[in-house]
Amino acid sequence: MNTDIVLPKDNESEFIIMASKLGYRKLYFLYPPEGHIKEETEEKLAQTAATHGINLTSGIIANQKNQNNPARHSKIVAARSTDSDRFLIESKKVNLIYGLEGSSKRDYFNQRSSGLNHVICEIARKNNVTIGLSYGQLFGKNKHLQSILLGRMMQNISLCRKYHVKTAIGSFSSNPYELRSPYDVAGLFSVLGMDSKDIKESMNFRL
Repeated sequence: MNTDIVLPKDNESEFIIMASKLGYRKLYFLYPPEGHIKEETEEKLAQTAATHGINLTSGIIANQKNQNNPARHSKIVAARSTDSDRFLIESKKVNLIYGLEGSSKRDYFNQRSSGLNHVICEIARKNNVTIGLSYGQLFGKNKHLQSILLGRMMQNISLCRKYHVKTAIGSFSSNPYELRSPYDVAGLFSVLGMDSKDIKESMNFRL
């Protein structure tokens, strides 16, 4: 079941239609706590998704300040990478953390500022936190920034494989037209160092 994670902004139906055309069968919709859709709206979307053969699950995007509130209202609690990543992973209140490669810190000659290290990986594995690998962050970037992001993602893939940390591949995009076919996504992550087994598991994950 090919799966993607997206950040809709009143365009859920467009995501459902696009995902269906591309061959996805499950979508995770992530919302900020204040932007979570109402139950009746979610039910209507579920009906639309069922028509297109898509299974839907929604979740909340938490941060260090609001982490205690969304956990009470959603089974899926995600977090975008910040300077508080270790705190959130140690808290055991998030299922997923993504965007680690977007750190503003400068890369070093022998080490990239990819947001992960062996300590964080060990904590993530222990607390069953999945590392989100966002292919959507590669769009709209200049070639220099793209190369930085790709290098950091390669490093994070290597670390996750070494320390047996679960990974989830997704677009994490707010634009349905930034979704790519599972075939193209699998090809990209093969180039980045994932073997076929890891790619399959990362594109068929459960949170």
